[in-house]
Amino acid sequence: MEFSKELIEICRKAKSVVVLTGAGISAESGVPTFRGEDGLWKKYRAEELATPYAFARDPKLVWEWYDWRRQIISRCSPNPGHYAIKELENIYPDFLLITQNVDGLHVKAGSKKLREIHGNIWRVRCTAEGKVSENLEVPLNNIPPMCECGKMLRPHIVWFGESLDAEDIRVSYKAIEKCNLFFSIGTSALVQPAASFAMLAKENNASVFEINREPTPISDLVDYSVMGRAGEILPELVKEIVNSFPKIS
Repeated sequence: MEFSKELIEICRKAKSVVVLTGAGISAESGVPTFRGEDGLWKKYRAEELATPYAFARDPKLVWEWYDWRRQIISRCSPNPGHYAIKELENIYPDFLLITQNVDGLHVKAGSKKLREIHGNIWRVRCTAEGKVSENLEVPLNNIPPMCECGKMLRPHIVWFGESLDAEDIRVSYKAIEKCNLFFSIGTSALVQPAASFAMLAKENNASVFEINREPTPISDLVDYSVMGRAGEILPELVKEIVNSFPKIS
């Protein structure tokens, strides 16, 4: 794939970079969206199970659904797009990855400077003390899993009807408002507040580059929009960026 000289020059000169990822990059690794037909499980839709009300009513049912999801995700691995984003983190000291995905594939790929604004399916939270810990059991040994304190654990996921973590949002907005270059990758640009991130970056004079399998509401508004697979486009872009830097002999 060929990229314009203008785009590569913008990437070369960028000092502060933000990457936003959505379900599209995970889909390339085989992770279902868990929405629509992909989300149907025992006749339930995701919107019926991923809520605090569903958990309060039937925590065992909700945990059985998450156990099913965890088993599917456990068979998936990061794709070249995930690793290319890690390479971007290595290139730019001032870097932040904001992901809407809960599958943990960015962490598996080695990303360190990230905010998982919708949570992580491999983390659990005590319903009494709020303590967050990692749980990698596949399948879960006990449903529902219990905390050491004797109280029930819940998935460390932001459910429908819940607010995003205030610190995640604060850090994300701060990075977006000062970045020179913003990537929107594999996201529908429909779910707020993430849907507004690209335009916020553009309003603050950042160049915005979108990579998606199909057009989105922001495709005609960004500086560069490329339709295709992130796992194919991003590695090529990273190679071009690296080659654009002066060689040290």
